[in-house]
Formats: sequence, C-alpha cells, structure tokens
Amino acid sequence: MNTNDVYIIIPAKDEGTRIGKVISKVKAEGFHNIVVVNDGSTDNTKEVAASLGATVLTHYVCLGAGAATQTGMDYAVKQNAGIVVTIDGDNQHCPTDIKALVEKMRSGKLDVVIGSRFLNKDNEVPFIRIMFNKVGNIFTGLLTGLFVTDSQSGFKAMHTRFVERTKINLNGYEFCTEIINLIKLNKASFAEVPIKVTYTEESRAKGQNFFNGVKMVGTLIKHFI
Repeated sequence: MNTNDVYIIIPAKDEGTRIGKVISKVKAEGFHNIVVVNDGSTDNTKEVAASLGATVLTHYVCLGAGAATQTGMDYAVKQNAGIVVTIDGDNQHCPTDIKALVEKMRSGKLDVVIGSRFLNKDNEVPFIRIMFNKVGNIFTGLLTGLFVTDSQSGFKAMHTRFVERTKINLNGYEFCTEIINLIKLNKASFAEVPIKVTYTEESRAKGQNFFNGVKMVGTLIKHFI
C-alpha cells in the first residue's frame, strides 16, 4: 500500500503514558506522516511524541478535541495530503485497522470512511459506552438526517477533497456529530467499516460521562437549532 499521501492525525490531551504506544503502532503499520496535536497538555505528551519522530502541533491552552482535529487536518492539507486519518491518542483504537479504512476509501472512491466499534461483534464495549452511543446515534440522526452505527467514533479516514470544502466549528467532542452533518450537507460518499477497540481503566476514566453528555446535547442543540 502507498502510504506517502496518508496523514495520521492524533489529537492528544495529557496522553504522555499512552501516546508513545499509539505512535509506535502506527509506524509499525507503515505510516510515517504522523501529526500529534498537543491540546494544552500539562504532562510530557509533546516530548514523547517528538522523540518518536511525530510532527507535534501545540495548542498552549486546551481548545478541545474538535479544534485539535481541525488543526491537524489544516496542517495535512498544507502538506498536500491525499487522505487524512484521525485516531484517538489514548491507545483505545488499533492502528492495524488504518489500512482497512484507507483501502475502503480508495476502492470505493469515497469521501469519508468511519471506523465503527459496533460493527465488530468481538469488541467488549462497556455498557455505559453502548448506551451513550445509542443515544448519540439517535440524536445525530434526528439532527442531521443521517443514521450511522457509530456516530461518535474518533477513528475516521477523510479524503482531502472533503476536508478542503468543510470545516469543524465545534471544539469539543460534539465535532463527531458535526462531521456526520457535513457529510449530509455536502452529499459526500461514505461507508462504515468494523474496527477493534480496547478499553482500559485509563481510557474509561477519560471517556464521556453523564454530565459531559448533557453538555454535548446542549451544545448541539444550539449549533443546529
């Protein structure tokens, strides 16, 4: 597989103990255009990422996952990337799945490919994550008119023809729903593919909770209505 035009974007906030594993796994898959967006970390995320050869872009204050993703995509476009892949920095996703997303995009000449945790029946997803995602899927579908199996997935491949004509405006995790809406508004071609996920105590602790979920709903309602 030609990986020269594929840029891997990793938004990261205080992922010093995990980001090194993610970068090493991505490199092992043959991808070397790795961009870590250090989103106001107070630990050694920046130093670990840089030591492993990743390009590090730094927000000196935490702007949120959506803003970090947009910063990474803007950089990739300037570097003449052909495909941008976003992946979480907490070692939850499996970089071995990157090729599946890229191959699906190229073979189908698609604009966006979404990695879905829920299309892989072997994943052991915590019950609370399943519930949050079901609510997120319904809410996203009602707001955007587009229903998918994993609307809140941070693991996506996007062709730069899509990236160049869209922009993420929501700074927090609400940006995942915003991307679904951008797919709908731009009549972009898309598909979902199954991905593996591994949940650890650390990744569960950093995940969504009820308070954050309510906040996201409020933000989305303001944005769409």
